[in-house]
Amino acid sequence: MNFIKEAQRLIKQNIREYGMYIALVVIMLTFSVATDGLFISSRNISNLINQTGYIAVLAVGMTLVIVIRHIDLSVGFVAGFLGAVAAILLTRFGLPVFAAIFVILVLGVVVGLFNGFLVAKMGIPSFVASLAGMLIFRGALLLATEGTGTIIVPNAAFNAIGNGFIPDIAKVPGVHLLTLLLGLVAIVFYVWSEFNTRRNKQRYNFEVLSMNMFITKLLFVSLVIAYITWILAGYNGLSWTIVIVIIVVAIYNFITNKTALGRHIYAVGGNPEAAKLSGIDVKKVTYIVFGSMSMLAALSGILYTSRLQSATTTAGTLFELDAIAAAYVGGVSAAGGVGKVTGSIIGALVMASLTNGMNLMGVGISYQYIIRGIVLAAAVIFDVKTRNKRK
Repeated sequence: MNFIKEAQRLIKQNIREYGMYIALVVIMLTFSVATDGLFISSRNISNLINQTGYIAVLAVGMTLVIVIRHIDLSVGFVAGFLGAVAAILLTRFGLPVFAAIFVILVLGVVVGLFNGFLVAKMGIPSFVASLAGMLIFRGALLLATEGTGTIIVPNAAFNAIGNGFIPDIAKVPGVHLLTLLLGLVAIVFYVWSEFNTRRNKQRYNFEVLSMNMFITKLLFVSLVIAYITWILAGYNGLSWTIVIVIIVVAIYNFITNKTALGRHIYAVGGNPEAAKLSGIDVKKVTYIVFGSMSMLAALSGILYTSRLQSATTTAGTLFELDAIAAAYVGGVSAAGGVGKVTGSIIGALVMASLTNGMNLMGVGISYQYIIRGIVLAAAVIFDVKTRNKRK
């Protein structure tokens, strides 16, 4: 009985965080039944996650932008334009892949710092500044691709970023062995980090879960990791896109949870005036967040261009809206100060799962947009209601 009461209390206290996980599970179960298991097949799940990659990367950056009470509408066409620049550097100038990627990421940081300058230094509302950026980079993308409309990228190494999979260590029929081993390592690392966090909390007399609830949580998450790993291992294993997304999430999760910069970002989002009075350089934080956002937009452009093996005039269209939707569905508060990068990844998977599942069921594109809009509206309503209850 105590176990059930503790579970109910945890769900009630963390409904914002747990709600999106519950929604993802319900969506996946619904589509699995509706498609006779096709949705949950190894090939479809692998494609679903790979297709989510470039939006997931954007959602990570957008999370921090929304947390500090701003918005960035330019990221879609920044991604499209810089993806086209990457194609030009590879095809016309013959730059090595790593050199081209480095140049694009640096350009992304420069674009972000300029956006940060407009917002932090010039005092222009982020909506207006980023809207101007959207128009500028939309035009820049059209200029970059006006010759043929499409820039084909024949570079196999570059295209492998969006389409390739990590090599296996041994040939085992029907199973990608290295993916299974990496999944096992991920489970071990997760269990170790959770025990380490629990010990540190107990050392400073912070509240922790009961041992029964703690073990249940470890088993549940470990089983989820194991199941996803098994699904992916049944196709071609982990793709390079998934590896990149995992690295990005790990880095940003560490920054937001373990560093002074992360604490400053949430402090600015919670109350910018109070943060300024406490000695936090609000303008510096704004520069960093916008620079980070456009750098991730550049990475998103690389992933998208690599996946298509070309740069097109329509690249980046609606990327920013998908990223904003993923962030809100993932638990970011519209009022700022609340949100996790891991939640935004789940939000991106929720939105991608909806689209993928409806495509498999043959739902018309018009109804797809309506349903996705309803989901986004429900997420924001949920945020407002839970925030009002806390007050």
